[in-house]
Amino acid sequence: MQKIHDLYFKPYLSAKEIESAVDNLAYQLNRDLKGKCPIFLGILNGSYIVLADLTRKFQGDCEIAFLRTSSYEGTESTGKIQLDMELDIDLTDRVVVIVEDIVDTGLTVDALSRKLKNHQPAALHIATLFLKPDVYNRELKIDYVGQNIPNKFVVGYGMDYNNLGRNLPELYVQTNSMKNIVLFGPPGAGKGTQAERLKEKYGLIHISTGDVFRKNIKNSTDLGKLAKSYMDKGNLVPDEITIKMLKAEVEKTPDAAGFIFDGFPRTDAQAKALDELLESMNTEVSGMVALEVDDEVLVQRLLERGKSSGRPDDANEEVIRDRIKVYYEQTAPLKNYYQAQDKYHGVDGEGSIDEITERLSAEFDKL
Repeated sequence: MQKIHDLYFKPYLSAKEIESAVDNLAYQLNRDLKGKCPIFLGILNGSYIVLADLTRKFQGDCEIAFLRTSSYEGTESTGKIQLDMELDIDLTDRVVVIVEDIVDTGLTVDALSRKLKNHQPAALHIATLFLKPDVYNRELKIDYVGQNIPNKFVVGYGMDYNNLGRNLPELYVQTNSMKNIVLFGPPGAGKGTQAERLKEKYGLIHISTGDVFRKNIKNSTDLGKLAKSYMDKGNLVPDEITIKMLKAEVEKTPDAAGFIFDGFPRTDAQAKALDELLESMNTEVSGMVALEVDDEVLVQRLLERGKSSGRPDDANEEVIRDRIKVYYEQTAPLKNYYQAQDKYHGVDGEGSIDEITERLSAEFDKL
């Protein structure tokens, strides 16, 4: 993660991936402009790095010039463009290639290309390392693109946030300040109880997979009916259905400070799906906080809970031990998934409820 001014950015494209995009752009230009001695016109400040790397890969004579433009304040386009049109090179009857680091709405290149045509070049082409096709809304054709990327604010490799971040060799994407925590642990660990406490303390939304299932089934939603059809046959509900239910819950509160996920994910596949869902919201899992409790303590807790919960699976010791075994076999390996991302945080889940809340809070505070 990189903190630039007041915002946080996470890795998006590595230096090697950026180089591949530059290679792709250079290949197209070498293919079409061989022997034409083009003028590569860099748009400052953002394109200075890509222009340097691109022209070193151009296989022939070329000239280089620069123009300064601006249309951004912070992370948003102003919708107005400022052009410095003082050129120190004659474009008349020349092949000119405008080189951009990134094109989103196309405001800059559209205005610039119209002005440059007054200089009567023989040909005028637009080349950009990155294009955001989702928001590009001009009739002007972008002739050469190194790589398409989603409509996200990025920094690095010449691109900045209020003049910082240009020197980063990788590309980083803005991530919002949401805190999304996976609360993990075996049956009887007390996840539900602690989640209710922590959501109030940190202003987070608690999403319990069990509650989401019960609500969808009770309300006979399409997803609830589909889930029930699997459950009635004794089958596991497919990940796709579970994820759709979860997605619907998350999208109800897009402006939330973050989420506590309780009972989800349970597998690597679900964890990857959660990553994709949160990435679409320009955020990510902040960490997995896991309650670690001895098996015998779990058994006694569940048996005690069974006296009042009315749940048959809490009243049978054999069933309880089987549930714990299934957890270790099928769900606990998810720990490795988050450990690989340095996001796993184990917490002693034994003791009083207040003591456990205090330990969990210490981890939440770090995140």
